[in-house]
Amino acid sequence: MPTSHPEAIATMINQRVWAVVGASNHSHKFGRRIFDSLKRSGYTVYVVNPNIQALDDGTPAYATVRDLPEVPSVVDVVVPPAAGLGVVEDCLARGVVNIWFQPGAESDAAVAKAETSGMQVIWGGPCAMVEAKHW
Repeated sequence: MPTSHPEAIATMINQRVWAVVGASNHSHKFGRRIFDSLKRSGYTVYVVNPNIQALDDGTPAYATVRDLPEVPSVVDVVVPPAAGLGVVEDCLARGVVNIWFQPGAESDAAVAKAETSGMQVIWGGPCAMVEAKHW
């Protein structure tokens, strides 16, 4: 059953340090749109994408959540479902407590691992961009 409790959403959107796993230089893709929206709203936002060294605006990209210079309060996952379990493992190793799987990014294994490890998880429905009006 998808997790989209209003309390979990409220908790996450009020956290000011995020990482967007899957943000790229493609401005039409959701990872970049979420990154840009958070950044415009004054959040500290990190890019996690092992395929680039930086965004075209100069923002550095990190290969994994483990490589970030600080522990993000929320990790927003915008990658294919097959990559999600590895992201969860990286988050757990780093001490991340909030993870938001964008619609279509979740896998049963990744969600189960995150939930059984005690992470607060949003999956199966709400998109962070829909919540942008609350940022």
